[in-house]
Amino acid sequence: MTDAPLMTPEDVTAHFTRANGSFTFARWGRPIVPVVFGVEEETLEVVKGAVEAVVVLAGHKMAETDPELGANLMVFFFRDWDELLEVPKLGEMIPDLGATVARLKAAGASQYRAFRFDDENAIQACFTFVCMTDEMSALPAEAIALTQAVQAVLLWSDAIFANQSPLALLPDGQTILKPEIAALIKAAYDPMLPVAADDASHALRLYARMQVAPPEEETQY
Repeated sequence: MTDAPLMTPEDVTAHFTRANGSFTFARWGRPIVPVVFGVEEETLEVVKGAVEAVVVLAGHKMAETDPELGANLMVFFFRDWDELLEVPKLGEMIPDLGATVARLKAAGASQYRAFRFDDENAIQACFTFVCMTDEMSALPAEAIALTQAVQAVLLWSDAIFANQSPLALLPDGQTILKPEIAALIKAAYDPMLPVAADDASHALRLYARMQVAPPEEETQY
């Protein structure tokens, strides 16, 4: 007897359909080089470990340095959005930084990601910002780190994780990546697929690969 699919084709499509209705898919086209700001050494290792776990799951690569940017996955942790305005040269990397900070503060946001893309529309860099609100601070560091790693590895829909987490909590207290999200990440990095797509038919190709090669292990902490 065959297990029911983890996702329907419509579910897969929704994960890359933006709030404005457009379908946009992109994965990294180069090795990921993470750097983390605003945390203690112990938490730094947790964040980098989560990134490595997701990259291994995807079948992608990490590197010590990026030839163009040095580091291409920059993760910032802070207590107040205004702190970003004091980071040297950040305004050169994030257009309209002041307006963006004002908008995020007004929305009561706890996280934000800005992506850069190369000539093939693959992800070239990701800037991740995590505001450690009281609600965010109550979460385990492992859960925060794994969530951020997942959301940086692909250009997801800007709405898909607004009301649902890519993680699940096991009865023994372990935090794991949901099997369907793990399968989708693995399918997205199939080398036979393009690094970027703006046609919703791409979701059908992802769906097909999720059925052929489900993940054998769960990413967990």
